[in-house]
Amino acid sequence: MAPPTLSIVVPMFNEEDVLPILFTRLGKFFDQVGETFEIICINDGSTDRTAKLLVEAHNKDDRIKVINFSRNFGKEVALTAGLDASSGDAVIPFDADLQDPPELIITFLEKWREGYDVVCGVRRQRGTDTAIKRWSATNFYRVINRLSGVRIPTNAGDFRLMDRRVVRETCRLREKNRFMKGLFAWVGFRQTSVPYDRPERAAGQTKFSYWRLWNFALDGITGFSSVPLHIAGYIGMLTAVIAVIYGSLLFIRTLAYGVDVPGYASIMVAVLLIGGLQLIVLGVIGEYLGRLYEESRKRPLYIVESTLGLPHPEDTYR
Repeated sequence: MAPPTLSIVVPMFNEEDVLPILFTRLGKFFDQVGETFEIICINDGSTDRTAKLLVEAHNKDDRIKVINFSRNFGKEVALTAGLDASSGDAVIPFDADLQDPPELIITFLEKWREGYDVVCGVRRQRGTDTAIKRWSATNFYRVINRLSGVRIPTNAGDFRLMDRRVVRETCRLREKNRFMKGLFAWVGFRQTSVPYDRPERAAGQTKFSYWRLWNFALDGITGFSSVPLHIAGYIGMLTAVIAVIYGSLLFIRTLAYGVDVPGYASIMVAVLLIGGLQLIVLGVIGEYLGRLYEESRKRPLYIVESTLGLPHPEDTYR
């Protein structure tokens, strides 16, 4: 069979509330568009009725294909598995919560047929997010674009259209700590963006806590920049210089005025300051060392328990 025009890749974790709405809306949309398509659903170790509902959806429409993970591996890895399994001429990562409006895909297709290899959906505003999340997102993009040699579009999520050759090159990148927005930007090719307003979730609750978002930001910064290591080195050198200057001043003062009884407060401040700086530097080095350890183990990115409508995992996935 000829490959479809579009592969829609949908990572899922405990999305039983939204699945009926998702498939109904996507089905109506693609019936109107008239493009051939497949929907690849990655069940990322869900513990609710997501797996059962995916079986029912596949039995009704074999264009809905399913990858079931053996456990939860995280959204970035689930997205990678969907890209690995996709066969369409163009691939669109899509959130199950329908905060990515399907209607925007028509504009994506128009831009793609104009010659663009990547068409990103960029949020005009983040009115559906909390004030803390808006502030952290704005500053995250500002920091990573200053530290990294790769320009990541501000307020662009995973929702985008990618040409087959972009997907092929992205699938070659197999690092364990995956920041997909950075990987999409790193491969390059001709890119453009389409602004849109992101609606509220159709159903269910977000799975990204502030703690997970913080770790996600660390993966992005350490995965695409070594600047924090340089900063840690500079802090160490600056501390050493200050210590030498302070020690010299104490030596001169002792020669000039004799031995003075040292003050407890100044000693404690100096010890705590230098100790704190050392711990900060060691923490930064530890972040990078931990990622080197992850890569050295050579474990697969994910393990597939079963599939529906796709080849056996041993024949396709690595």
